[in-house]
Amino acid sequence: MTDTPFPSTDTNAEFLGPDDSVHEERLWRDNGWTARIIKNEDDEGWAVEMIKDGEAEPALVGPWTMGRNKKDPKPLDVSAFNTLVKTAAEVLRRHEQQLRAQLHKTVRVPGADGNGELDIMLDIVPDEDEPYALLSALDIFGEQIAQVQVAPTFKLSKASAAAWVANEFRRPG
Repeated sequence: MTDTPFPSTDTNAEFLGPDDSVHEERLWRDNGWTARIIKNEDDEGWAVEMIKDGEAEPALVGPWTMGRNKKDPKPLDVSAFNTLVKTAAEVLRRHEQQLRAQLHKTVRVPGADGNGELDIMLDIVPDEDEPYALLSALDIFGEQIAQVQVAPTFKLSKASAAAWVANEFRRPG
């Protein structure tokens, strides 16, 4: 083995089609994911990066085990690859949940007529040029009864939601 971070066929990895599988010691591509063994820039060891097809950045980068000779990396295999896919997918899922939590908030407040509660939702649209947010009111059946566009910096709280309901769903100032 050489000390190069990738096998010679690695240079063609970005040109492979979505159904092309690769199962090499330092490059494993299958089921929409690519695992690459790379030289760890922080020390003398090795790292593995997991990249989901279509993404520019790795979903996961972590240390990789040394091989028996304590110089080269341990080769990838199906078991290691499947574990890496599971871990990287979980990282992406948690990231998506965190992003959703930042961009979507809901509070429940009494309706104006006193006959039930309303779910007031704030959905932030993080457009690069003109970000905005939508403030919506849903009745107990999940039917939207009002919606207005607000600044993406609008702070949704029980108090601000109740004030919006009391103001007959007029756009908050």
